[in-house]
Amino acid sequence: MIYDITQPLFECEVFPGDSKPEKKAVRRMENGDLYNMTEISMCVHNGTHVDSPFHFIKDGKGINQIKLEKFIGVAYVVSHEGDLTAQDAKYILEKACKTYDGSQKKILIKGNAVVTLEGAKVFAEAGIDLIGNESQTVGDEKSPMAVHLVLLGAEVVLLEGIRLSEVPEGVYFLNSAPLNLTDTDGSPCRAVLIDFINK
Repeated sequence: MIYDITQPLFECEVFPGDSKPEKKAVRRMENGDLYNMTEISMCVHNGTHVDSPFHFIKDGKGINQIKLEKFIGVAYVVSHEGDLTAQDAKYILEKACKTYDGSQKKILIKGNAVVTLEGAKVFAEAGIDLIGNESQTVGDEKSPMAVHLVLLGAEVVLLEGIRLSEVPEGVYFLNSAPLNLTDTDGSPCRAVLIDFINK
């Protein structure tokens, strides 16, 4: 089974202060044009997207400089509500590893969770590839910088704005590859989970 965990772009949640994605019909066959053509404008952090280190680190890597292995591979989906502490992070990593070795490299958090600074440090020190969450930002919305600096400083990819309500906890194959945008701080992506192991 394949789960689409991506928000519809033009109906997506938008982080406060970010521009909304917009589309414009520049050619339409119903108006006598030979073809249909649409232009879009958007922030690279609209909807379901990934952050690169350049988002919060002046000389950090742009999205095109990150190996695709960070965005694609075995992942673990876990439910959590509220603040995700250091103890929670350690428990999640251990649970993922015991369930399917390797799935602890990409952690997707289902629910209304906020990764604390202490939790972020555990994930960063563990050397994971990616952490994903349903919010438009992985840390506290009022002060996201500290958590971003810890995770992006360790080159942990942030997959934000995913939708996991229909996805049971467990192990999946994740594809959240970004667009190949040169030297940008993030990119939209079409994130999907393939169920290859859960009963």
